Amino acid sequence: MPPDILVEEFEVLESIYPDELTKLSETDIEIDAEPDDPIDGGESFKITLAVSYTDGYPDTLPDMSLRPVDGELDEDEVDDLLAQLRDVGKENLGMAMTFTLVSHLRERLSELVRRRAEKRKNEEAEKERLVLEAEEARTRGTPVTVESFKTWKANFDRERALAKAREEEEKIKNLSAKEKEEWKRAGTRLSGRQLFERHKNLEDDNLIEEGVTSVDASQYERTRIEEEQEDEGVTFSDSD
Repeated sequence: MPPDILVEEFEVLESIYPDELTKLSETDIEIDAEPDDPIDGGESFKITLAVSYTDGYPDTLPDMSLRPVDGELDEDEVDDLLAQLRDVGKENLGMAMTFTLVSHLRERLSELVRRRAEKRKNEEAEKERLVLEAEEARTRGTPVTVESFKTWKANFDRERALAKAREEEEKIKNLSAKEKEEWKRAGTRLSGRQLFERHKNLEDDNLIEEGVTSVDASQYERTRIEEEQEDEGVTFSDSD
């Protein structure tokens, strides 16, 4: 590795990253990197890129490692960032690449912050949606459908029948044998309303079958009265 190439690159890096760069030796440095485009409310990240320059640099890749300083990065995220840095380094073989590597790392950190912020926003929106749905369901109740109404009606009728049976059982429990027999006979008799409805339906059916048209008697009575009045108004001549 030509010393002058690396010396020159170090001078440039020190001018760009006066506070972020730490020179460990003639061939080893560390640079702290943060997102280049932070967002309000986003996570804060700081990660240290350690670079160890090989003898063949810049025609060969330097050895690189990442160490999180602020913020949490899982192992897969660190490995993915390193893989991307190596790809960028391969595209820049033969030239000073440290600045390009640090710039790419800062861009990727910004993307990571945005993804996490978007994920958090979606999770909060989903949580809010579930809370609203739960509140609406609590205040609105269960929507009634034809099927749910039929099920409810069947259960309701069954419960009423059971309640009525229990009520009648309580009523006749203390009756004598004769009273119980009378109670049973009364239960089989039709009520006055039921008899009336049955008789009325039979009459209506007979009228329909015989083709009889119903007659309004009041119409005949009114016609009779009018005819009598006309007769009273007639006078006869005595000329005969």
